Amino acid sequence: MVTIKVNGTSHQLDVEGEMPLLWVLREEVGLTGTKFGCGIAQCGACTVHVNGEAVRSCVTPISTIDGAEITTIEGLSPDSRHPVQQAWLTEQVPQCGYCQSGQIMATVAYLKTNPNPTDADIDANLTNICRCGTYERLRRAVHRAAALMKI
Repeated sequence: MVTIKVNGTSHQLDVEGEMPLLWVLREEVGLTGTKFGCGIAQCGACTVHVNGEAVRSCVTPISTIDGAEITTIEGLSPDSRHPVQQAWLTEQVPQCGYCQSGQIMATVAYLKTNPNPTDADIDANLTNICRCGTYERLRRAVHRAAALMKI
C-alpha cells in the first residue's frame, strides 16, 4: 500500500512499488492530463510536481514517493487562472497541445526559483521537448508569466 495526496485528495493505493507515478495518476487515480511521451524522462510531457518540485513521472516509481503531495495540471488551478496558464493562452503557445501540460508544470516550478529568467536561462533550464517547435511562443509566455507572478 502506498499513500499519496494528489491535488489535495489523499489516495491509498494497492499497486506494485515499481509502477511509475505517471501510470498511477492515469490508471489508478483517473487523471489523464499528465501525458506519456517517451518513457525515459527525456521529453517532459509527464512532468508533475512532487512536494513542489518538477518531476518526470514516467520514471518515478511510486514506492519512492510514499506520503508525497503531488500536483498535476488538473490541480494547478481550479479555473485555469494560474498566471502560467493565462500566459500560455495569451501567447497562444500550443500547436498540437500534447506536451503542454508538462511544459506548464515545468514552467511553474522553474519560475518559483527563477523569477526573472533570460531567454538563455529558459533554454538551458526548461528542457521539455515540443515536437511542434513552439519554443519562441513558449519563451514569450514564460516572460509574461514571470511578470504576472510579480503583480
